Amino acid sequence: MTGSAAKTRAYALTLLRYRDRSEKELRDRLRKKGCHPEEIEAVIGNLRDSGFLNDEVLAENLKRQAMANKLLAFDGARRFMQQRGLSREIIDRVLAYDEETELLGIERLIDKKKKSIEKYPEPKRTRSLIGFLMRKGYPLHVIRKALKNRCRDEEI
Repeated sequence: MTGSAAKTRAYALTLLRYRDRSEKELRDRLRKKGCHPEEIEAVIGNLRDSGFLNDEVLAENLKRQAMANKLLAFDGARRFMQQRGLSREIIDRVLAYDEETELLGIERLIDKKKKSIEKYPEPKRTRSLIGFLMRKGYPLHVIRKALKNRCRDEEI
């Protein structure tokens, strides 16, 4: 490995020490740093073979982070993963749509948001809640279904 390639590898490992990155993210950062394209591809191939760079594992971690921590819907999780540079094939393999999971996520978000919107009158409260949930990536038909279930059980 030449001196320049060793520096490229060292910089790539430094970036990966901060957080996991997709191949695209790492390639973009190395290109921005001014590394040669041949060295970038060689280093990325080497890191992939060594197990330091794995888009499948990153996709699983991002799915968990998006859906459990950020409480994003499947569409929101898909956007979150696409922003990190993962390919559509990997995202489709990792994300499998499940309406029950989305309904549970909506329930958790409603509970979280309930206190901050209770001071508003009813129409504004519902509008605010729907807007909040849509920004999280939940489809309107699932939001309405969850709100109907919630209204049937209790007042929002």
